[in-house]
Amino acid sequence: MKIVSYGGGVQSTSLLVLAAKGEIPYDTFLFANVGDDSEHPETLRYVREVAQPYAAAHGLRLEILERRRRDGRTETLRQQLLRPESRSISIPVRMSNGAPGRRSCTADFKIKVVGRWLREHGATPTDPVTVAIGISVDELHRANRRRSEPYEAIEYPLLDLGLRRTDCIQIIENAGLRVPPKSACYFCPFKTIKAWHELRRDEPDLFAQAAELEAALIERRISLGRDAAYLTRRGVPLDEAIPQDTAPLPLADDEDADCDSGWCMT
Repeated sequence: MKIVSYGGGVQSTSLLVLAAKGEIPYDTFLFANVGDDSEHPETLRYVREVAQPYAAAHGLRLEILERRRRDGRTETLRQQLLRPESRSISIPVRMSNGAPGRRSCTADFKIKVVGRWLREHGATPTDPVTVAIGISVDELHRANRRRSEPYEAIEYPLLDLGLRRTDCIQIIENAGLRVPPKSACYFCPFKTIKAWHELRRDEPDLFAQAAELEAALIERRISLGRDAAYLTRRGVPLDEAIPQDTAPLPLADDEDADCDSGWCMT
């Protein structure tokens, strides 16, 4: 079995097109949805309205997976973060010095969700499934940090083909598809300051939901006797860190927003 870990972004969508054209040997694409209340709505819309119909039209399988708890109930990332009894935060919130905290969101809602599907479909350490990750040449450092699970054998088709992100965009456009947005949770602390400004300007409702989530996490940490933690490295709540004004957006990002796992933002 050869599958693609589909992130809903540019690189993994180019893999979908290449598979549809018969240029790479994959017919199953797995999208681990962290939750309709957590994934950016545009990513979910693209997966459901563009990617899935395109896959079906070309005889490919694109499945949307969800995290299931031991009792069988599904759980979203936002629901996990807001659990009253939770004492930890699974996203890489920024500490008082601006550094990201430890995170388990990618493992819990992406890697383990796909891994469970693989094991349910016969993957074992002695008979691993080939899993393709959409990392392009200009993101080579992410491939170098990607750890394989015992039941999977990782491949990087875009690296093998020598393709950059700009090449992936061209592949998608040549197929007659619109280019997907960058995929990530709308409240991801790896978002750049420029991206936060864009979210506040263009999608104020999502920005407000992110600020509400951050406030709840700060309140919990304080109740546990811990320092506050934030969604940006500026050390103040989101409303203060990203003021609502008409000033031009930053010309360049002022921080490294790169998630090196190879699962998100592809």
